[in-house]
Amino acid sequence: MHQPAPSADLRHRTIEAPAGRLHLVEQGSGPLVLLVHGFPESWYSWRRQLPALAAAGYRAVALDVRGYGRSSKPAGTDAYRMFDLVADNVALVRALGEERAVVVGHDWGSGIAAASALLHPEVFRAVGLLSVPYSPPGGARPSEVFARMGGDEEFYVSYFQEPGRAEAEMEPDLRGWLAGFYAAMSADTMPAPGEPDPHFVARAGGRLRDRFPGGRLPGWLTEHDLDVYAGEFERTGMTGALNRYRAMERDWEDLARYAGAPIEQPSLFLGGALDASTTWMADAIDAFPATLPGLVSSHILDGCGHWIQQERPEEVNRLLTAWLAALPD
Repeated sequence: MHQPAPSADLRHRTIEAPAGRLHLVEQGSGPLVLLVHGFPESWYSWRRQLPALAAAGYRAVALDVRGYGRSSKPAGTDAYRMFDLVADNVALVRALGEERAVVVGHDWGSGIAAASALLHPEVFRAVGLLSVPYSPPGGARPSEVFARMGGDEEFYVSYFQEPGRAEAEMEPDLRGWLAGFYAAMSADTMPAPGEPDPHFVARAGGRLRDRFPGGRLPGWLTEHDLDVYAGEFERTGMTGALNRYRAMERDWEDLARYAGAPIEQPSLFLGGALDASTTWMADAIDAFPATLPGLVSSHILDGCGHWIQQERPEEVNRLLTAWLAALPD
C-alpha cells in the first residue's frame, strides 16, 4: 500500500540561481536533503519521499531542474552543461541558508548529484544515487559510445541529439508519449524479453513510441500522476529536458580534468534489477570499491524497473532513511 502523497505540508518556493529561477518544494526541518529528479519528470517524482524524510527529521527539498517545470529554461544547449546544473544546486543550498547538504538523485539526477559531490565536496557531504550508478568522467566521447551501442538501430540518446527531432515525436501527444515511456521502463509493464527494445529506434523513420507498450499504466502511476507530469510538459515543451542530453559532449570536455576521479563522501546506490541502467552499467557497479570508496549501502531491488522511488517507495524510503541516520554529522 503506497503512502499518501504529501499535500498540505508542502512548501513551494522560488529562488534566484544561475539558471535564473529555480522552483523547489520542501517539507520538514532538520539537516538538508536535496532531491534531484531525472528525465522526463519533475519535483513530483519525489512525492513519496518528501513526507518520509520529513517524518524522519530531515528538511527534504525537491527541485525542478533547470529546463523543467516552474524553473527557468535558458535557451541553447550550452546552458544545460553539468557545471551549470551543479552551480544551481550549490546556489540552492546557499539560498536556503545552509552550508552543507546531502544530495540524492535519480536517473539524470543521479549524474547531477554525483557531479555535485565530485565538484563541491565542501557543500555536499554525502551522495545518494538511484538507478544510474556512478561512472567517473573520462573514456571515449559519448557520441562515439552511443553510436556503437545502436548497431543496426539508433540508441535513444543519439536520437535525442538533433534539436527538434524528438520534440516532433513527443509534443503532439505528450500525455500519451509520457504514459508509454514510463510504461516501457516499469517492471509491471515493460516489454517482455525478446520483444523490440524501447531504448532503440529503427533508423528508417522510426520513433521511440513505436515500441512502447500500450493498454495500461504501470501500477505506480495513477491517472492523476500522469496528468501532473503531462501538465508540466504541456506548459514547457520538451526542449529544456532534452537539452541535458545535448550537452553531453560539452560535459565530456568540461570534466576531462576529473577523469577517473572517485567520490570520497559517504554514498548510497539503489538500483532496480529489471532496469537497463543497472544491467548495462554492471561494470560501473562492480567498480564501486574504487570509484565510490565511501559507499555505505548498495542494494539492487528484485522485480523493480527504472522508476525506483515511485515503483518501490516504502523500500526506498526505508533504505534511504537508514543510510541518512548512519551518516556522520
